[in-house]
Amino acid sequence: MLGRRFDGIGRPVDGLPPILPETRSRITGSPINPVERGEPSDFIQTGLSAIDGLNTLVRGQKLPIFSASGLPAKEIAGQILRQARVVGEGERFAVVFAAIGITHREASFFIEEFERGAALHTSVLFLNLAEDPVIERLLTPRFAMTTAEYLAFEHGFHVLVILTDMTNYCEALREVATAREEIPGRRGYPGYMYTDLATLYERAGCLKRRKGSITQIPIVTMPDEDITHPIPDLTGYITEGQIVLSRELHRKGVYPPIDVLPSLSRLMNLGIGAGKTREDHREASDQLYAFYAQGRDLRRVAAIIGEEGLTEPDRILLKFADDFERGYIHQGDTTRSIVETLDYGWGLLRRFPRDRFTRVRPDIMEKYYGGTVKP
Repeated sequence: MLGRRFDGIGRPVDGLPPILPETRSRITGSPINPVERGEPSDFIQTGLSAIDGLNTLVRGQKLPIFSASGLPAKEIAGQILRQARVVGEGERFAVVFAAIGITHREASFFIEEFERGAALHTSVLFLNLAEDPVIERLLTPRFAMTTAEYLAFEHGFHVLVILTDMTNYCEALREVATAREEIPGRRGYPGYMYTDLATLYERAGCLKRRKGSITQIPIVTMPDEDITHPIPDLTGYITEGQIVLSRELHRKGVYPPIDVLPSLSRLMNLGIGAGKTREDHREASDQLYAFYAQGRDLRRVAAIIGEEGLTEPDRILLKFADDFERGYIHQGDTTRSIVETLDYGWGLLRRFPRDRFTRVRPDIMEKYYGGTVKP
């Protein structure tokens, strides 16, 4: 199935012959015994600094992207599809991409991204179109997860599963529940939607006695940009963090428009540090967060009293916040290695005197603070 394209229920749409199966599996999967679950502990590089540097994705993690109408979630998904890889020699990596309820234009975009990627022969693409029967929307992510389980736990691949858009999946779930005259829950969604989403999300993870792993990036378009809506709300309960896209950054022309302050990777500490990314990763990330948060707060002050009323240290923070958005977060359609991401972060941090650093150990400061500021 690697290197192939399928419709939402696993039929080839790339003009090549049908699959001759080695085995057959139930698409509903089997629950993973909690005792057999391994602890996620290794890093997956997406090539996006806002994720790799500040909200690191770890093998076996479920890290959703919360988007809104008009924000470039599909472009980010396509970029991750092309760029994602595991760091380390001899590791087998694959991407399973499931597009749920998309238009023909979006399907053409994802096919183009799929064919552009250097890892074409280690990717599997499932495309469920908006014109397809609604019931197929409920099956597509299950086909994708079953494929991922086979690659991970039978062949030892580290599999990244991208599911877009889970809002279309939940709308289909509500439509089917309404047709069956089931009692509605919050905002008309069925009361079992939490359980249903958990049967998909909880299929990600690592097993102690198996080499492979399954990592998930579900993409959720928040209706009315409401993060408390049942779909993002329930997704947040089940998953281990979130990446939040910002309309304000999008208006500024920042791509990817990831707002790092409300974003969070709860398993980040398990996948970074010496031997995984780099020993300074945690400290550099914390210090960037601290300075950026202070700079964002000063924008509100500057809007009232003007920049002339700020002290010189405050002006440095204000400029840092702007440069952080335009340089560190904004990187366009390019990829950065984790080393490039960390080095760029230090280039921004060096504009501050040593006595302003509150999150970095002296030995890390001694080793990484020296050098010149990057443009």
